[in-house]
Amino acid sequence: MTAVVAIVHAGLAAAWVGGMAYSLFVVQPKLKRYFGPDQDGREALTAVIASGNRWKVVGLIAAIALSGLILLLIDDERWWIHAVKGVLLFGATVIFWYVSWRHWPRRVFATAAELPGLQRRLVVLASTMLGLTGLAFALGVAAVHL
Repeated sequence: MTAVVAIVHAGLAAAWVGGMAYSLFVVQPKLKRYFGPDQDGREALTAVIASGNRWKVVGLIAAIALSGLILLLIDDERWWIHAVKGVLLFGATVIFWYVSWRHWPRRVFATAAELPGLQRRLVVLASTMLGLTGLAFALGVAAVHL
């Protein structure tokens, strides 16, 4: 039972980390390069790519949290690792909430002058979220060897 929950948990976490890394290091730079100075085109395609993903990620976070909670209850020897991973997940979730419900609406209605600052802020937020989730994933891998 523990192995199945751990595999599901790790797979879901890998999907989130991988998706964020791919977006941050592949998709966003290519959009920037492709559209060049055409900010309107870049923003339009970015909005299309992001459209509808908010609730999918909310479901993914919930599944990661639930499977992590089950691991926390099962694995009483390494409970502290799962607790730390939970704190990191919570931090990433707070950033995700901010990006989804505060940052994106501002970006959608931003003026041309505001847009570059919002784009830079998103890179910082996404990098922080990736760092938190990546660290949680690494702790999960390390927990197997402790």
